[in-house]
Amino acid sequence: MACAILRRALSLTAGGAHATPRVAAAFASASTSSSSSVVAPLRSPLDDRLLRLLRSEITYLSERRPPYQPPSSFKSFAVEDRPGEQWVRLHAARANAGAGAEEVKVEATMFDGAAEPVPDDAPLFRRVESLERGPRLHLSLIVEVTRGDRVLGFICSAWPDDLAVRHVLTLRAGGSDGVGCGGRDFEKLGAEEREAVTKFLKEREVDDELAGFLHDYVANKEKMELLRWLKTIESFLNK
Repeated sequence: MACAILRRALSLTAGGAHATPRVAAAFASASTSSSSSVVAPLRSPLDDRLLRLLRSEITYLSERRPPYQPPSSFKSFAVEDRPGEQWVRLHAARANAGAGAEEVKVEATMFDGAAEPVPDDAPLFRRVESLERGPRLHLSLIVEVTRGDRVLGFICSAWPDDLAVRHVLTLRAGGSDGVGCGGRDFEKLGAEEREAVTKFLKEREVDDELAGFLHDYVANKEKMELLRWLKTIESFLNK
């Protein structure tokens, strides 16, 4: 609009004479300003509100419930954790006299289930206890014990204070796909066999203590992943 007015002013100068220096300078300035200015996009009120909510949640998680620096080991296990992955991996090497070297690997999922809630008709003290304790969360574990070309596999359920074996597998070593050679349901084994399997895993520190450690580790990892995700969304909206 400003340029149009200036052009009109120039056209009205007497007899097509050259424009006065003042008018010419104003016209040149307006033309340059018009061609070089960029209109910045406006952020919607919804974006501003979302940013405020995100920053409030980030502040709460960072200051009132901050995640801690996760440990890099547990007993004889080294812990391997990569940001963004939905698995936690542990591995340990053991030297058995007369049996050669042995490697133990554990892969744990994030929380993938919970125990059935206490029924409404349960005694009052049990319902109160359940509410105070909160949900009893579940993790799945895959355990591999390798000795030479022999691999024993175990699929386990990890509760906050208990580790339960579900299946026992025999695998072939040396293959990336871990082809199974056979497996048994743990509950269908004889009492002596179940006791032997439980003792075998405890000797390798795959026990209730490991289940409790993994529950604390995964709860902290979920908090770290949530905080990282919220900050990613905040930076995207803040552009």
